[in-house]
Amino acid sequence: MTDKVVLDNQLCFQINRAHQLFNRFYQSPLKKFELTYAQYTVLLALWEHQGVTINQLGDKLGLGTGTLTPLLKRMETAGWLTRTRSTEDERRVIVNLTSKAVQSKSSILEETSNCISKLDFDDSTYQKAMDTIDDIQHRLDKSVDQRER
Repeated sequence: MTDKVVLDNQLCFQINRAHQLFNRFYQSPLKKFELTYAQYTVLLALWEHQGVTINQLGDKLGLGTGTLTPLLKRMETAGWLTRTRSTEDERRVIVNLTSKAVQSKSSILEETSNCISKLDFDDSTYQKAMDTIDDIQHRLDKSVDQRER
């Protein structure tokens, strides 16, 4: 690490910049479905586990309800999902995919599958990047947990 404080040397800035670039990177393949990158990640999570609460979905995506609720409302209006109150506990809202989302899954994944291949990663480089990102997330989670005590 360097002692000189320069924006480009800040890990937080570089990760944020990569996040912004991924948003733009996925715009083109998602445009034909009228989806944003954030909406795409919601679909990915729900394709894995449907019928989850907004809180469970937020935990999976790392989003608070203040961010997630308007996003889900827009997706519901567009016909991608439904939000219904739990019959067991009316405070809980359950999120489910619509038939549109289920039927569009293969088309959406086909369009987006080319994205990572455009980065020209071999399997080893891809796995190293995933391991590094996982390690950073683990360290951040641990650091946040310690600060909240």
